[in-house]
Amino acid sequence: MNITELKTVVSKLPQNQLAEFIEWLDEFQEPLWDKHIEEDLKAGKFDPLKRQAEQVFSEGKCREI
Repeated sequence: MNITELKTVVSKLPQNQLAEFIEWLDEFQEPLWDKHIEEDLKAGKFDPLKRQAEQVFSEGKCREI
């Protein structure tokens, strides 16, 4: 089945089955998303944001919660 066929099938699901499919898809995607974030973190992609947040905090523009 290709993506076009999958879209067609999903678009024809009754509301309750669509809700069940969406829940399953969300659970399926969660570990993939976590892995992607971990890889980006290890690659240093969040370093500029971290430095910016630390600077804003050190300037007293926010507080610890």
